[in-house]
Amino acid sequence: MASLMENLVGVLDQECNMYERLLGLSSRKTAIIIKGDLEALAEITDEEQCVIGNIQNLEKQREEAMSDIAGVLNTDVDSLKLTDLITVLEKRPEDQKNLAVSRDRLKSVAQNVRRVNGQNQELLKSSLEMVQFEMNIIQASKMAPQTANYSRALDTTGECLGYTSGGFDAKQ
Repeated sequence: MASLMENLVGVLDQECNMYERLLGLSSRKTAIIIKGDLEALAEITDEEQCVIGNIQNLEKQREEAMSDIAGVLNTDVDSLKLTDLITVLEKRPEDQKNLAVSRDRLKSVAQNVRRVNGQNQELLKSSLEMVQFEMNIIQASKMAPQTANYSRALDTTGECLGYTSGGFDAKQ
């Protein structure tokens, strides 16, 4: 059981390190979004995808470790949570402490990643709204009525200056 606990704590620590790396990338992404640097945004998104792949692999390892521990404890793996496991380990204070520290650290970093990603999502949403607004202004200026017509003929067709029927509709 001791080696199983060491394995689980090791996997949790590795997973936490990956989440900390993801947090760093997400924090750098915030500044890149504000600058509007699309090339750098694409690069950092690629880096994030690699880290997320590593996290997914570690998550599989964690599930396997939890399954092995559930087998030893004769417990259903689906109902076994880290908090339950910490409670079960009260007779082994060292393992209990290591597991609790790893769990708390992972939980804290994951919450920070969620917070920063939420901020980035709002920044991206605002950027998209600004682009939409600018596109609407451009489209409206192309559809402005013709006011500088110095010819004597009246424009009865209802056509607008610079308007083409195949124009881009930003609302679609």
